Amino acid sequence: MSLDPELAAAMQHVEGAGSFAELFADPSGPARLEAFSGGGLPYARPDVPVLEVRAPGPNGPVPVRVYGSGAPLQAGATDGGVPGLVWLHGGGFAGGDLNMREADQLARELAERTGGVVFSVDYRLARGGVHFPAPHEDVLAAWFWASAHALDFGVLPAKLCIGGASAGANLAVGAVMYLNDVDKPLPAKMLLAYPLLHAVLPPLEDPSGVLSDLPRLLRFTPDDCRAMFENYIGGPVAMASSYAVPGNADPSGLPPAAILAAEYDDLRPSAELYSDSLRRAGIPVDYRLESGATHGYLNHSAAMAVVRRGLSFLATELAAAKPFQ
Repeated sequence: MSLDPELAAAMQHVEGAGSFAELFADPSGPARLEAFSGGGLPYARPDVPVLEVRAPGPNGPVPVRVYGSGAPLQAGATDGGVPGLVWLHGGGFAGGDLNMREADQLARELAERTGGVVFSVDYRLARGGVHFPAPHEDVLAAWFWASAHALDFGVLPAKLCIGGASAGANLAVGAVMYLNDVDKPLPAKMLLAYPLLHAVLPPLEDPSGVLSDLPRLLRFTPDDCRAMFENYIGGPVAMASSYAVPGNADPSGLPPAAILAAEYDDLRPSAELYSDSLRRAGIPVDYRLESGATHGYLNHSAAMAVVRRGLSFLATELAAAKPFQ
């Protein structure tokens, strides 16, 4: 296979950039990144209701942006309602925000496509002295708030899903593992986009040479992965809780998963290994490999067909979610 043609055409805008930090240090960096993301392509983001709330948490309030809304349900309702998803953006644990396309665009698209509700979480980032478990605890706080208020937005708590992209997928799985361990109600399904769940990964074969031709800021070396996890953990990977590095933990008892992987992504083995782990534990998995895609491709404009295909997969999986317990 080869790189998706629309993504390939965008690579010129970040050529020579060794990292996103290096790109932003360039005065032209933000404009280059927006061009790379397809900001100049014709696209109108879905106009859905948006509500800003704050979930109480052990580290202080956690901002949550709620997209979409269904007709409120009565307490004790067991049928009906609209799909619901607690969503966590990516960014290597230390970056990202609610306005990035992987958060705002995705939430708007899924809310419109499913008629449901997306709770997008602004968890604390691992910088300025913040480390695990603070982001993990923020996610749990947002999950408990969304579960408690789901009926107000027309979502049955038993059908509420959780998911995320890259490091956000890690946070989602870590939260579900915790809920399972303390015998709390579990999400109906996990929706994971190009997840980063393992600190050490086997190299991805690159017979076509596409990976090696990508800009450096789209590559993930073993040192990159270790550095991301050590920054998140605040120490060596060996001291990490399984909630912080969930890929090698026993997933028994977890809900079904929908996993979206990118073909030209050094982190793809994490999606593959976790899919295999879930299947060995008897957990249903719907796995999609997005041909021609690179890591983080949901941060590109939905004007691109490859992005719309990924969003369609997630929307279909969300709409089909059934209560797990």
